[in-house]
Amino acid sequence: MVVAFSWTITALCAEVASKRLGSLQLNVIRLTLSLILLGATLWITTGAPFPLFAGGKAWLWLILSGLVGYVFGDYCLFNSYVLIGSRFGQLFMTLAPLAAALSSWVLLGERLSLQAWLGMLVTITGIGMSVLGKGGDEHHHRIELKLPVKGVIFGIGAGIGQGLGLVLSKVGMGFYEADIPAGQEMMTTMMPFASTFIRAVAGSLGFLTVMALSGKFHTLLVAFRDRKGMNAAIGATLTGPFIGVSLSLMAVLYTEAGIASTLMALTPVLIIWPVHLLFKQKIRTLEVIGAIVSVIGASLFFL
Repeated sequence: MVVAFSWTITALCAEVASKRLGSLQLNVIRLTLSLILLGATLWITTGAPFPLFAGGKAWLWLILSGLVGYVFGDYCLFNSYVLIGSRFGQLFMTLAPLAAALSSWVLLGERLSLQAWLGMLVTITGIGMSVLGKGGDEHHHRIELKLPVKGVIFGIGAGIGQGLGLVLSKVGMGFYEADIPAGQEMMTTMMPFASTFIRAVAGSLGFLTVMALSGKFHTLLVAFRDRKGMNAAIGATLTGPFIGVSLSLMAVLYTEAGIASTLMALTPVLIIWPVHLLFKQKIRTLEVIGAIVSVIGASLFFL
């Protein structure tokens, strides 16, 4: 639940920062800041500003998780914020438990029950209730998307990246835990933060590579001059890759990946009222019901 609240704040800050700085620029800034914060936290608690004891397999799986969860998932998520806003962007994150369940089935051998398939149907129904509406003239009503197609595609990609990234993290932390010598209780406690550090390294390098290939390094200087955008980016960093992601990995470590993903999928409901207050967005009753239905559907995967 703490992660869901944390990501609600992240989503609100990231919507502002994405629109002012650009999604690529925001990702580079926030992951760089998160590496500094995570390194300082590890240094204070473990005596080293980097992950201790992590072996090759742990690094491999956590790097994969960073590439999938950050470079693919967050790139899609922040672009969805620009195109359809944080409320609808977070709505598509209810697809994360679905992606986590399918990924756990493939990678970890976890069963996908009939109830999970029902959860899939309910989740998609809830999303449909929120994003579909009647269009056409008064004589030819038809069901159509109320949102830009590109924004919807980015939203779906974000949900898939989040769910798959969590499962890859769980695999990586399983190897990491096995690498930690006996008697290193503090390192075991801080393992989610150390794992987030590895994921952030992969994400930072990934986004810097994309920025280099697209020739957009100069845009960072412009972004740094935008005080409101930078303040929002700092807020998104503190509540996102520093606190939110680390706690989400802790949740994944101590429970089923799908259960953790389901609890974190409450953000689409929690974000409705703040978005209305801060951004003056009109909220339809059917959109609220759809968000609640999609979260209920997500929870059916793992009840």
